[in-house]
Amino acid sequence: MNSFVLAIVRHEISGHCAKKERIPLLDHNSKRVDKPEINMVASEHGALASLKGRIDIDSSPAVRDQLIAVLHAPHPRTVSVDLSGVTHIDSSGVATLIEALKIARNCKTELRLQGLHDRLCRLFEATGILSLFNEGIER
Repeated sequence: MNSFVLAIVRHEISGHCAKKERIPLLDHNSKRVDKPEINMVASEHGALASLKGRIDIDSSPAVRDQLIAVLHAPHPRTVSVDLSGVTHIDSSGVATLIEALKIARNCKTELRLQGLHDRLCRLFEATGILSLFNEGIER
């Protein structure tokens, strides 16, 4: 069984140095089979947040904190959220994405969703939130 952690990768543009930081999303004693993971890569032009696993009531607060941190960092022009590795998302995960969209708009940052597989796309369409992200959807 693989043990997933929240991995934050921050590239600081100060000379040739890159800074990497790994933060556990769940404690290592958890018996959860489909643990979440988020990989963040930021550059001077934007950021990519790749989400994997279950984004639910247990993991969405950590995902929220990391998305907000990247949106408030030296304001990237674009933040892309890759959902291709998400196996499950509940209402708290959806709320996290909507909150990130609201913050992105206030910061004049474009928030783009990518990697929406059929199940997530149907969920987003059925709940009516797909139209909120319609300008930044990439499949």
